[in-house]
Amino acid sequence: MSRIGKKPIPLPQGVKVAIEGQTVKAEGPKGTLSQTVPGTLSITVEQNVLTVGRSSEHRTVRALHGLMRSLIANMVHGVKDGFERKLEIVGIGYRAQVQGKSLQLALGYSHPVIFPLPEGIQAEVEKQVSITIKGADKALVGQTAAKIRELRKPDPYKGKGIKYSDEHIRRKVGKKAGAK
Repeated sequence: MSRIGKKPIPLPQGVKVAIEGQTVKAEGPKGTLSQTVPGTLSITVEQNVLTVGRSSEHRTVRALHGLMRSLIANMVHGVKDGFERKLEIVGIGYRAQVQGKSLQLALGYSHPVIFPLPEGIQAEVEKQVSITIKGADKALVGQTAAKIRELRKPDPYKGKGIKYSDEHIRRKVGKKAGAK
C-alpha cells in the first residue's frame, strides 16, 4: 500500500473541490486549479476530507496513487496559501524590475533581458536584487524560477548570476599567477 497515497487530504476553510468525471478542480482565494486523474484511481470527498483510492495493485497504479495524492494536495495548498520561490541576483550592475506582466533584468549583457511572466504568476522585486515569484501552481512557480535562473546561471569563480536564495554556490579557485 502506498503510504503517501492513502494519507487523507484535509480541505481547509475557503477551499472548494469539485469532481467532474476524471477531473478534480480546486477553487480558493488564490485562484482555481484542475488536475486530470487516471481512470484507475478514484477520488472521494467526505466531511471536508479528500481521499484517493486505487482499483488494483499493479506497479504503475501504485506509483500513480502517491503521485496523484501529492499533486492534489499541492493544488489544495496552492489555492489556499499559494507557493513562492525566492531568487537573488549577485553582480555589480545586475538588477531587476517589474514592468506590468514582465520582468526586466540587467544581467551584464549589451541589452536588457525582458522575461514575460506566465498567466497566474506574480513577481515582486525588493532592493533590485531580490526576486520573489508567487503563484498558486507549485510546478509553474518552480518552472518560472528555473527559467529566470537559466538567464544567467551563477558563475563558480566569481559567484555572479541569478541563484535561489537558499542555494549555496561552490566556489572554485582561479588560476594562480606566476606560481612555479
